[in-house]
Amino acid sequence: MKYLLPVCAGLMLASTSTFAKDKLTISVYSFAQDAYKEALYDPFEEICDCDLVIETGNSVERMAKIEANAAKPVIDMAVISSHDALALARKGLLQTLDTSKLSSFNDLYEAAKNPLGDNTAVGYTFYASSIVYRSDLVDIKSWADLLKPEVAGRVSLPNITGTQGPLTLHMLNQALGHKGIDFTKTIDAVAENADNIVTFYSRSSELAQLMQQEEVIAAPLGRFAWSRFSGSDLPFKWAEPAEGQTGGMNVMLMTKGNGNEELAYKFMDYWLSTEVQTRIAMAKIDSPANMKVEVPADVADSLTYGAELINSLNMISPADIIDNRDAWVEQWNNKVIK
Repeated sequence: MKYLLPVCAGLMLASTSTFAKDKLTISVYSFAQDAYKEALYDPFEEICDCDLVIETGNSVERMAKIEANAAKPVIDMAVISSHDALALARKGLLQTLDTSKLSSFNDLYEAAKNPLGDNTAVGYTFYASSIVYRSDLVDIKSWADLLKPEVAGRVSLPNITGTQGPLTLHMLNQALGHKGIDFTKTIDAVAENADNIVTFYSRSSELAQLMQQEEVIAAPLGRFAWSRFSGSDLPFKWAEPAEGQTGGMNVMLMTKGNGNEELAYKFMDYWLSTEVQTRIAMAKIDSPANMKVEVPADVADSLTYGAELINSLNMISPADIIDNRDAWVEQWNNKVIK
């Protein structure tokens, strides 16, 4: 009998070791997590017989956590904007990806394959950005129309610190005929019209409320938030300005030295597959970076979908954003927010 407890303990340890599941910790946007659970997380866990540990938060918080734990990563994989990913890459925090382990890599749009250089990230979704407006009250034909008298006192612009802020300045800069990437003259133009701008919004939900209350009749918007307006009883329209639409890309990355690379590759490969990208697109969660995805017209209307649109986006490069963002914010705070 004296051997019973050690033997039982040994059996318990063996049992625990046998049935313990691998875990993959991922850092993601808090957006649409219930929908992602159904379309992506749960199916993958069933296939891999593993557990996904999902961490959410804003980009600043999530980037800070990756940097603070660089010596011993607690995040295996993350999805983030291309310019924020570049900031992490420049600090040496990202793993160079072996794209041969991504079976759908060649099915991606060219812009998504190596958006940062050095294969430190791969794009998984695009988003267009344009202007949403009340078609019964105003006609928007140019990004410069955001500053015209017809919308004075009823227009909203994104804050410079948000995703849409630099994109809006980029397109206003072109529409106003200004050159360069410092945006000085364009920020001056916004400052001159600051009293005519209802608010500089930080979240698309905030903008949706203002437009539903008819306090705002025109504002720049990312396509991912268009569904908040397209189903409204009010006549909202998505502008096709003369200068074109802008947009951006979100990417997936792997932290350097996380020790869980093989499982991370499996999850990335699954997420980029035609099957999963189609399922996510059909649920109107994210727009596909996989060229083979096909969706009906009513679904495509809610997405940034198709080669013609994606290849036409007038995007600002991640390097330009990172290299100039601090100067833009300083000018914005000194001239616009005073």
